[in-house]
Amino acid sequence: MPSPLSYRPAPGSIPTEPGVYRFRDRHRRVVYVGKAKNLRARLSSYFQDLGNLHPRTATMVTTATSVEWTVVGTEVEALQLEYSWIKEFDPRFNVKYRDDKSYPWLAVTVGDEFPRVMVGRGAKRKGTRYFGPYSHAWAIRETVDILLRVFPMRSCTNGVFKRSAQIGRPCLLGYIDKCAAPCVGQVSAEEHRAIVDDFCDFMAGRTRQFTKRIEQEMYAASDALDFEKAARLRDDLQAMEKALEKQAVVLGDGADADVIALAEDPLEVAVQIFHVRGGRIRGQRGWVADRTDDGDTAALVGDFLLQLYAGADPEEAKDLVPREILVPELPAESATFEQLLGELRGSRVEIRVPQRGDKRTLQETVARNATEALALHKTKRASDLTTRNQALAEIAEALELEEAPLRIECYDVSHLQGTEVVASMVVFEDGLARKGEYRRFVIRGDSKAEHAEQDDIASMHEVITRRFRRLLDEQARSVVADSADVGASESVGPMLVDPDTGRPRKFAYAPGLVVVDGGPPQVAAATRALAELGLDDIPVCGLAKRLEEVWLPEQEDPVILPRTSEGLYLLQRVRDEAHRFGITHHRSRRSKSMVESVLDDVPGLGEVRRKTLIRHFGSLRKLRAATAEEIAEVPGIGPRTAAAIKEAVSRDEPAGAMRKTGAASSAATTEEQQG
Repeated sequence: MPSPLSYRPAPGSIPTEPGVYRFRDRHRRVVYVGKAKNLRARLSSYFQDLGNLHPRTATMVTTATSVEWTVVGTEVEALQLEYSWIKEFDPRFNVKYRDDKSYPWLAVTVGDEFPRVMVGRGAKRKGTRYFGPYSHAWAIRETVDILLRVFPMRSCTNGVFKRSAQIGRPCLLGYIDKCAAPCVGQVSAEEHRAIVDDFCDFMAGRTRQFTKRIEQEMYAASDALDFEKAARLRDDLQAMEKALEKQAVVLGDGADADVIALAEDPLEVAVQIFHVRGGRIRGQRGWVADRTDDGDTAALVGDFLLQLYAGADPEEAKDLVPREILVPELPAESATFEQLLGELRGSRVEIRVPQRGDKRTLQETVARNATEALALHKTKRASDLTTRNQALAEIAEALELEEAPLRIECYDVSHLQGTEVVASMVVFEDGLARKGEYRRFVIRGDSKAEHAEQDDIASMHEVITRRFRRLLDEQARSVVADSADVGASESVGPMLVDPDTGRPRKFAYAPGLVVVDGGPPQVAAATRALAELGLDDIPVCGLAKRLEEVWLPEQEDPVILPRTSEGLYLLQRVRDEAHRFGITHHRSRRSKSMVESVLDDVPGLGEVRRKTLIRHFGSLRKLRAATAEEIAEVPGIGPRTAAAIKEAVSRDEPAGAMRKTGAASSAATTEEQQG
């Protein structure tokens, strides 16, 4: 692992002008591209103590072996060059957004002599104008079918078009007036082009002029007693109104805007964008990316804007870049982005964070879509059998296990300054979560005198000891029960199913791998606990958050799995699930302890009635929100006691009440919780 100091540029050699820089590895591959308005200040920030850097940044600078830069004239030029280099070199440490699925586009082949409208997917082609993308292909096909009676442009394939021209007879669409039939010369190329232009204008959001024009023509035909034409125009008007109804009005001011929202976790980021034109949602799209650098939300927004708009064809940019872009956080150089996008669009572009009103509400909707997209992406990735098998095989190879760890147990300790110390155990079998086997522990701190101090190391030792002592007890009971059934003279193994209930015994299964949240100290504590119980055949590893390193017992150096490794992704999911489950338990206990402490001084309220209140309301926040009459409805609580309780909880209300995150499922309740 090279030290960044080995290739640090000489002091004063880095210019202070704007520019773009590239980090290269020992094979001269570009691993990261960045921009800066002051190259010296930005590059100097990379060459400091690794402990002060974000873990992903530290990984990048230790992977690289050299750095180079190019000076440009303006910050806008830096943005453009950064995009060009990212596209050219595809650096592994740059965030690269990718579509989470293939979205359908409405395409018009304006470059053809007789343009065709069609619905397609995939990469864009030159000479074609695109609308969307849309969520469902069937919805846009239905809309096009409605609009073809108003704008009868060509929608047939090249083969059908040529065949109709050869036989001199239009296809069915030409006979039912959903095509002007340019194939047989019913309209000229110029007349068909005018129909196409009108269709594109309508799809681009300029709808009012068409509805108003058709309405005027309809009334004129009626006044001229041409009722057949008036009826046809009426049907055209209804068709346009029906097409517009399919695109909900979300912004009453008829705004043109792209609304962007992000959903993040430590590993990935999902982006959703709604394209709003003329106040209506014209398209929706989503991306998912691995988080490979230390960028915050503002940096992620900047990366997304650059990748979405900077590579647009100059002709398409006028339609692609809207007047307004609504984002969750402004990028650090929002004015530079506005200048770049304004040049692409040919007019002013505003990037801002909506604070209130319809635009704020719409962005919250987009944010919910982003959250759901991220959850769906994780579910798909976790549920793929081939991917799970690959992940387990990679873990077995990296940790030198004899076989793939089909059952993985992960442990995490949660506390707040040593109070309400709890631990969580989550179970993954075949790469999937088994929530029915999750367990929660309340740390007692009395398992051994030398481990009485309530810290992570002692707590980890205690929870591993308690869990695997139960394993030994369950196996011992199974052997005794099995021997009684088949005869002690026969060789028997532990029975893993309870003969009374027919269900698997709670702690009877030994895991193929124990994962602890932490580094060498936590791994050593878990290993020591297993050794004290005489269990030396259960593999243990730790996953440290700092650099996502995998630590093994009695090894000085960690195991580094590639960032793209499915094995690392599975270990991270297991670790994050243990952390989530433990935090939920910890917050629930804190909420209940706060209720009890507030009610301690209420006269006439004993322990039994305090617990009844806790069970009834669930949290201190809900108890504070209740009226004295609602409190009095609790069995055993009279009006006078209820008034005293209400006074106590109102008097002790803190400035920021803690939110209750909810209890875990009943499936996770075990005897350990009650201990």
